[in-house]
Amino acid sequence: MKLFAGIDGGQTSTIALVADERGTIVGRGIAGPCDHIGQSPDSRRFAQALEDAVGDALRDASLPQDSSLTAVVAGISGYEGELTGVAPRLRSKRVRYVHDAVIAHAAAFAQRAGIVIVAGTGSVAYGRDPSGAEATVGGWGFLFGDEGSAFSIARSALSAAMRAQDAGERSTLAEAARRFFGTADLRALAREFYLEKIDRPMLAGFATCVLPLAEAGEAQAAAVVRSAAASLAGLAAACAARLEWSDAPGVALVGGTFASVHFRAEVASAIAAVLPQSPLAHAAVEPAEGAVFLARTEKFT
Repeated sequence: MKLFAGIDGGQTSTIALVADERGTIVGRGIAGPCDHIGQSPDSRRFAQALEDAVGDALRDASLPQDSSLTAVVAGISGYEGELTGVAPRLRSKRVRYVHDAVIAHAAAFAQRAGIVIVAGTGSVAYGRDPSGAEATVGGWGFLFGDEGSAFSIARSALSAAMRAQDAGERSTLAEAARRFFGTADLRALAREFYLEKIDRPMLAGFATCVLPLAEAGEAQAAAVVRSAAASLAGLAAACAARLEWSDAPGVALVGGTFASVHFRAEVASAIAAVLPQSPLAHAAVEPAEGAVFLARTEKFT
């Protein structure tokens, strides 16, 4: 039996799926984050995450750990053709690394045309038009971009809370931040982030507090969320402008931030304003299954 693996490697966790030659998922595994940026050349952080996730998927499938795979496609957050650290030891004839937006697109559109907006810890838009031309917009990382991402929402909300503190004003966002991070002092919170005692995924987690506040009508949180939604719609519009379409492209929303029904609705509304003819598509499967699809169908060079 031929086996294929698809991997969704994110800044928060790594998910692996193992499938048979018909595409039936037989095992699912999960491991820690595979963010390789800033790691040393001898770091095993990236390798360990992929190896552990695939191993977990093989165990879930009741398959031996030394099972040979025909092909593996791994979508990696922020991948730009180069990885830092030790290469994973994956028992596969073929291994291909791609940007995580590519597997998200495969999950939403398979090999059809369309634009996918990915918003998790970071953000990016990726499109493929009917001719096969591709465009990537955003995905510049937390320092230069990631607009509309969970990290961006959390950062903007914390910034608003800190400005309120400077002005001596009461802030619901500040109160929520102190509870979430377990601190009585926002300056201590900022210092811990700069000292890397709070990492990016941890900071991004505060978005889970901001989104419900926005839905409840809290003014500062609502303004942050509206701005984030507009930013993501802007990525899709820029992606559409760079590609050629005979009609309006479908736009799919993929990523953990869209678990919020309120945020999903805000983004859908913002997309309708900038791409009024574009239908909102829905990914029928998760990105890791999009990676399985690519592992089974794409040619490897």
